[in-house]
This record gives sequence, structure tokens and C-alpha cells, in this order.
Amino acid sequence: MFDNEIKCGTVVFCKAGREKGRFLVVVDSDESFVYLADGKERSLSSPKKKNIRHIARTRTVLDIAEITDKGLRQALKVFSVQED
Repeated sequence: MFDNEIKCGTVVFCKAGREKGRFLVVVDSDESFVYLADGKERSLSSPKKKNIRHIARTRTVLDIAEITDKGLRQALKVFSVQED
């Protein structure tokens, strides 16, 4: 499976759960879970724990080393505009 390939900063699409249909960014990951943030409902300081099977990766990887919650919201805004 691709779980080892998910890097911090990868933009993902949620396929299940309360966040279904939204784009979030991977802040951290382990064997079967990722920790996601969107800068609004889930900040970088308190990411959402989500099962890897419930997300779909995109090809976009953001540099989250120096990013703030506001910067993260602005980066993800591009994806929500493309969806509409």
C-alpha cells in the first residue's frame, strides 16, 4: 500500500467521515493513521487523526515548515475553488 509514501505537507481529499469532500494537509503520519489540518476547523497545533483508508492523495505537497494556519487556509482555498 502507499502509506509509506505519504509525506508531511501532502494535500489529501477526505473520502469518509465528518470531513468528507474536503481537502486537508498531512501534518504527521504513522503506520495506519495520518494527522490532518486545514487551518480553520483543524489547526496545525491540533490536527485530526484519520485512517489512511479514508483519504485520497493529491500530487501536491506543500512546505509546511514555516506555514501558519492562515497560510494553510489560503493554500487550500485553491483546491476548493477547483471543486466548484
